[in-house]
Amino acid sequence: MGTPPPPVLPVGDLPEHDAVGVDLAVPAVALAVAAHPDDVEFGCGATLAKWATKGCRVHHLILTDGSKGTWEADDDIATLIERRRAEQRHAAAVLSGGEGRGDVRFLDWPDGELESGPTPRRQVCQVIRQVRPDVVLGHDPWRRYRLHPDHRHAGWLVTDAIVAARDPQFFPELDEPPHRPHALLLWEADEPNHVEDADGMLDTKVAALLAHRSQYRSTMGIETASASESDDFRDRVRRQLAAHGRLAGLAAGEAFRLLVDL
Repeated sequence: MGTPPPPVLPVGDLPEHDAVGVDLAVPAVALAVAAHPDDVEFGCGATLAKWATKGCRVHHLILTDGSKGTWEADDDIATLIERRRAEQRHAAAVLSGGEGRGDVRFLDWPDGELESGPTPRRQVCQVIRQVRPDVVLGHDPWRRYRLHPDHRHAGWLVTDAIVAARDPQFFPELDEPPHRPHALLLWEADEPNHVEDADGMLDTKVAALLAHRSQYRSTMGIETASASESDDFRDRVRRQLAAHGRLAGLAAGEAFRLLVDL
């Protein structure tokens, strides 16, 4: 998988507080669409946790099977896939406040081979029509210099499926009626214009990330799961939230590109 990316994410160059909006109204239903298990928790874990405490029903849609999420050439891939599914369900429960409260769906496209073509677009469209979210969250497909193809394609699938979900002539064979979300939040945004206040959500975000034990070494830079390494990881996440929050004059936040009038 290459060198693990740091969990401190770039936030763009927006020094003026009044250039950035803060806090959507808490949605009744939110849908987070991610390329891999753990992407949701990195991108918007604090936001989902905050909304869940205020009654939002949170849904997760994971597009790939996570089968390349290891640096060990002899790992059993079938076992890894099942492990990552279980980890994602655990993480979703952490964010939503308990078992049975974090709905997770998997499309199981092969990790590293996701494409933003008509078949996966139809699948994401169907989930949007079924879940009927007020807010959708996903990868920013316009992020410059993004290397991972799954992240790029996942971003395009979110934007393209929102268009398809709202218009009845797209995939009319689906049983569900059209649905138009109120807002789209794109994480790791190339040009963020919105921050969700994440004050008090650090521990929940970290706990959800640490549910992905299979990714400690390859993604989080945790070799032994020692207390010191876990504390170091927690501090890196804290610094990420602080950097994002500064865009809007907040102590902690998660930054997004907000799109409305979808």
